[in-house]
Amino acid sequence: MSEFDIKARGWDNDQRHVDRAMTIAAGMKKHIPLKSGMKALEYGSGTGLLSFALKDVFSEIVLMDNSQEMIRVCEEKSAYYKTPHIRPVWFDLEHKDYPEKFDIIYSLMVLHHVTDVDTLLNRFSGMLNPNGIIVISDLYEEDGSFHDSDNVHKGFDPDKLLDVLEGKGFNRGMYTHCYNVKRPNGREYPVFLLWAEMRT
Repeated sequence: MSEFDIKARGWDNDQRHVDRAMTIAAGMKKHIPLKSGMKALEYGSGTGLLSFALKDVFSEIVLMDNSQEMIRVCEEKSAYYKTPHIRPVWFDLEHKDYPEKFDIIYSLMVLHHVTDVDTLLNRFSGMLNPNGIIVISDLYEEDGSFHDSDNVHKGFDPDKLLDVLEGKGFNRGMYTHCYNVKRPNGREYPVFLLWAEMRT
């Protein structure tokens, strides 16, 4: 079992996780032109907190995660909330292509866990329809104290991330500070919300 498999059942009991997802959902509604007919993918969905906060926005939402236990929780929540338009999928997009196309792909606090960010962003660009939107919410660059691990990225410079996305077929996007993660060590770590649209 992975770390996230172990944490899946108790994930939604942490109010910080809930507050973060609600804040990012509000930020997406404020800054990004979301439309009801959009088909959406949340990559690294975990228990789907962000997508369930957006469940009335999109016509279809695929929740994708490589943690089987997280996806099991998503399936139970979808049944409980009677949301047949939310479809949990257990899939490892870091190592395999996925055949569907989407109008919007978003992730929350996921990218810093991804080993090969460049390959994943290439997959995202290939999975978006014309004028499709990518939305990334993650840590600004930090000193490595957020995680006690060498297997994660120490956040990102959003301007450099926008440069990378431009090279992958996106128009120049935008970003804003949207949240501060408060850690038990007493420190706060800022989180950005970034979005860009595919060039046609």
